[in-house]
Amino acid sequence: MKQGEIWELYLNPTKGSEQSGRRPAVIISGDMLNKYLQVVIVCPLTTSIKNYKGNLIIKPNENNGLIKTSEVLTFHVRSVSKTRFDKKLGSIPLKDVEIIKKTLNDILKY
Repeated sequence: MKQGEIWELYLNPTKGSEQSGRRPAVIISGDMLNKYLQVVIVCPLTTSIKNYKGNLIIKPNENNGLIKTSEVLTFHVRSVSKTRFDKKLGSIPLKDVEIIKKTLNDILKY
């Protein structure tokens, strides 16, 4: 599991307004953490595009493995067990990971 990869995973059980169900998510944690820990930090994706300020919109292509245009829900960032991961769909370029990290940084700042 590497930073920038998109995996299908299962986020249940959840509470309240947390993202739930089987969905793709992009790994944002660094490769060192991903290699040695049993958890990975991800941002879930949704096909219900709201264009929240700063959220990356990903159009499907052969590299990312998505079927529909998706929005990265940066404000739903979470640490998940590797046992939640089902299959790798693809990956996004590291420049797109940097956009996600900048948005996350902005969220934490304000």
